[in-house]
Amino acid sequence: MTEKQKMLSGEFYKMVDELDDERDAAQDLLFKYNKLRISQYKKRRKVLSKILGGLGDETYIEPPFWCGFGKNIFIGDHCYANVNLTILDFAKVTIGDYVMFGPNVNLYAATHPISPKLRHEFIGYTKPITVCNNVWIGGNVCVLPGVTIGENSVIGAGSVVTHDIPPNVVAVGNPCKIIKKIEE
Repeated sequence: MTEKQKMLSGEFYKMVDELDDERDAAQDLLFKYNKLRISQYKKRRKVLSKILGGLGDETYIEPPFWCGFGKNIFIGDHCYANVNLTILDFAKVTIGDYVMFGPNVNLYAATHPISPKLRHEFIGYTKPITVCNNVWIGGNVCVLPGVTIGENSVIGAGSVVTHDIPPNVVAVGNPCKIIKKIEE
């Protein structure tokens, strides 16, 4: 199994040169994306579609935007991300339709072992992240590896989401906890 295959399957992998070329290519495209003028919407969308694994209709990400590989990110239709969205997509990151991100949101699908010996060897592992349809994530939120946020839920600004959040709730805090159900 290659290090990339291990990374994508969630096994321990060694951060090695074979991953650098793909990351470098994504970073070059991100540099281009982040430097295009706001008025160059069509050009920015074209570049973004080259970065991501899937980009839905009428989805807009304000620059600057940062990610690891890009090709492991799949974003649905009618999504909006404010400035400084960061997605460490060393595993698959799936974002549904009509999702909104406040500024400075971080989605981390990558992590490292707690063992210092393994960290010295540049070992990492991954867990996928899923953000379901109609979710609103407030500014300065951090979503940790392996988390799923259920449909229609709202994550309050400044929260650290350490575990799954069910559908139709408002959750806030560090660690993020449910404070109420959404009833329409």
